[in-house]
Amino acid sequence: MRVIVTGGRGRLGRTVVQVLHERGHDVVSVDRDETAPGGEQPRFRAVDLQQRDALRTLIAEERPEAIVHLAAIAVPFSRPEHEIFAVNTSMAFQLMEAAVDFGVARVLAASSPTVLGYPRADWTPEILPLSESTPVMPDNAYALSKVVVEETVRMFARSHPDRLFGAFRPCYVIAPEEWKGALTQQGHTIADRLTDPRLSAVALFNYLDARDAAAFIDAWLTADVDNGQCYFVGAADALATRPLADLLPATRGYDESVCAPLTGTRPAFDSARAGTDLGWSARRTWRTELDPQTIADIDAAQRPAGGQVDHTEHDAPHPSVGAAHNERTTA
Repeated sequence: MRVIVTGGRGRLGRTVVQVLHERGHDVVSVDRDETAPGGEQPRFRAVDLQQRDALRTLIAEERPEAIVHLAAIAVPFSRPEHEIFAVNTSMAFQLMEAAVDFGVARVLAASSPTVLGYPRADWTPEILPLSESTPVMPDNAYALSKVVVEETVRMFARSHPDRLFGAFRPCYVIAPEEWKGALTQQGHTIADRLTDPRLSAVALFNYLDARDAAAFIDAWLTADVDNGQCYFVGAADALATRPLADLLPATRGYDESVCAPLTGTRPAFDSARAGTDLGWSARRTWRTELDPQTIADIDAAQRPAGGQVDHTEHDAPHPSVGAAHNERTTA
């Protein structure tokens, strides 16, 4: 399948482009970066997607069967609020409009878990884990722009039922090199975030290996699913060494009874719908990807005198994170 991946040089995009290419797709990576050398495989095209004519020319020339739209201003408050909202929403709308006009069969757009509003200090959940049925409560332009992207997906799905439109909310993306010590988007290492729970508390300890995100995208590209669906896509556990039933009341002040279901390694975000509809589940966790010495160092930093931190599965995997999996989606 010929697939355009916008934002192909981003933290997630690089891995998505490579994984889809390795799985036999004819991938065209698109980004604003004009320094890329020619002759790359997968192919790269430098296009400013905010320019409507350039966007339409790209799709008209490449004639993709599918588009994976990852391009956006991806960091909240990194630019003026009005600019973040305008860029993210207009780019998504113009891309989907062009996809319809030039006969693209499938469009999948990236949203964000932050649409729920949990980064705000006074936000509190009514039910955990969080899922697609949790009400959205955006409190900044970035999160609001992603709500609009999701609604744009649903609008095009309603008005063009002969095409397939979808959205997904990838959890905190970890690129492969970050398991080996490279800094994350927030300037910490993964070991830092595991050692000091306060660093991941703002994200409710969610995360996702970029290769697992790419596997989800690959599954969606050929799946028979309902039009306009949005999916949470997250790791099968939490980025934490202790159960979230303990950590969330301690770090965020959430009610213990609300957090009680998050025993063992169960995450705060439920990706069950992706498992049910696509046969997808995340394969990688920090326990499988960090080297043993790093895990031992985290243990030592957290161990009380005479104590020991246990990283084994405390409970049997919950059905929502250990459900059926299609081997084809393994990166």
